[in-house]
Amino acid sequence: MDRLTSMNVFIRTADLGSFAAAAEALRISPQMVAKHIARLESRLGTALINRTTRRQHLTDIGRSYYERCKIVLSEAEAADAIALEMKVTPSGTLRVNAPVTFGTSSLAPFITHYLAQYPDTQIELTLSDRMVDPVEEGYEVILRIGELTDSQMIAYPLRPYRLIACASAGYLAQNGIPETPAELATHSCLVYGIWSPQAPCRWQFYKEGKMLEIHPQGRLRSNDWRALLHAAVSGYGVTLGPEDVLREEINAGRLVQVLPDYDGPSRPMHILTPAGLRQTVKIRSFIQAVREAFG
Repeated sequence: MDRLTSMNVFIRTADLGSFAAAAEALRISPQMVAKHIARLESRLGTALINRTTRRQHLTDIGRSYYERCKIVLSEAEAADAIALEMKVTPSGTLRVNAPVTFGTSSLAPFITHYLAQYPDTQIELTLSDRMVDPVEEGYEVILRIGELTDSQMIAYPLRPYRLIACASAGYLAQNGIPETPAELATHSCLVYGIWSPQAPCRWQFYKEGKMLEIHPQGRLRSNDWRALLHAAVSGYGVTLGPEDVLREEINAGRLVQVLPDYDGPSRPMHILTPAGLRQTVKIRSFIQAVREAFG
């Protein structure tokens, strides 16, 4: 017999005043109630309940034991409650990997909001544009931009990662507003990445099902898009960057979208987790929150 169960039977018997009443409340037989009490008394080597043909009452040791049993069962219920809460409330450390630009501009603000919502969680965020191995490097959640090739991952689609072209009002007032992608050839373009003559940068735009490609030229190139954003706001040229970030700059009046009649490049984006990884509450919760924010 389980000792906690026997303690519970003992408490109900003491509270209700008889084996029969305890048996009815617990939906067991009076004989089973008697067995539970006898097991406790045998373990303790003393009587807990004095029994007569007309009534029963706790012994002195039984009264002290009764008070302690209530404390023990209360603590056991609290422990169960904590365990159940941990099953539904995210907690612990989550290791996340994401591309640099998206991670810095969009994911980081989302994560601070998520941490505020779930105070028992911690997130280790690593930003990198290289293709990481989640199993070997210990990442539980990964965000990727581009076509997927890894079949060992469970992937959830997010909204496409769209790029738009922008420049400051001051730059456009001085250099003119391009009406077509081809006109960007006469503009100073802020180029993301370090490109070579053998593999030049390509900006692609789409309109009415046709793709128009240009090779942007400019005085500033960088592998950190934040540097290009700063240069664009400062009036040094046209940049092509993530719509989510640039839309804020446009709404704030710091930048103006150019070529609004053309669709910029768009790439699929997913949130992934290794297929063999146990789907804990913290993983499920984070993935669900990302899908709601960026889905």
